[in-house]
Amino acid sequence: MQISSDLIIASLIDGLLLGFVYGIAAMGLTLIWGVMNVINLAHGPIIALGMFSLYFIFSIFGLNPYVALVLVAVLGLLLGVLIYFVAVHRVIDAPHLSTLLATFSINMIIIGLGTAAFSASPRNVDFSLGSLSLGPVTLLGTRVVAAVLAVAVTGGLYLFLYQTRPGRYIRAVANNQDAAELMGVPSARILALSFGIGTMLAAIAGGLIATFFPFTILAGGVYELKSFVIGVLGGLGNPVGALLGGLILGMLEGVIPAFMPTTWVPVLEFLLFVLILLVRPQGLFGARK
Repeated sequence: MQISSDLIIASLIDGLLLGFVYGIAAMGLTLIWGVMNVINLAHGPIIALGMFSLYFIFSIFGLNPYVALVLVAVLGLLLGVLIYFVAVHRVIDAPHLSTLLATFSINMIIIGLGTAAFSASPRNVDFSLGSLSLGPVTLLGTRVVAAVLAVAVTGGLYLFLYQTRPGRYIRAVANNQDAAELMGVPSARILALSFGIGTMLAAIAGGLIATFFPFTILAGGVYELKSFVIGVLGGLGNPVGALLGGLILGMLEGVIPAFMPTTWVPVLEFLLFVLILLVRPQGLFGARK
């Protein structure tokens, strides 16, 4: 009985650590939706690009992965702004199907070019921070650091949105774009910045995931699906809710395999997804006001 209890506790903590990173990935998706009502179907490949960016910076230049993560964040921001002006800006006021097709096209372009350039062979970042023992629980150092960085990124995003002028502009555009424009807010640039920040968060999540899981150019698709579940769970357009939703999903992923085969994990996740849509479509923590 004691062994079973220790296993559950260890699985729960491990899942919660992963949940922080899941929350960062979902935060990028829900921020873009909350500001501009665009569902970014290129979210998964962007997570994969974050993985490969950190891998190559670490492998070629020998930088510490967490130093390389700063460069990954900058590249993600620039890529997001580029994607916005090339693919999204022209269809931002069109029906939702147009933006879906635009981001899906970016999805297919990234996957196609990435498969040609990197092949489908798994890669991994050969880096270790050892482990941390807390009684019967042993935690991987990379997962602990990833969770701490995820909290730091969430705090930084919150301060940016509520304590800086660009952040206030983003919230103004999200609440009422027409009124914000009448007050002199440059909405096109703010929308580009918002898309860039959402992309940056996805790239950061990919970089963190790469420090403890192998990956391919197709690996981001799994985390894109998780991001949709978390976004609905936490409330679409609610970045902080996305982090809390990530913790819930991570907890479930950690605990479920202790009671049943791991093949049930995605089944139960999507059952939860449907249940939330039916019972509380605004999410557990409420959508953006």
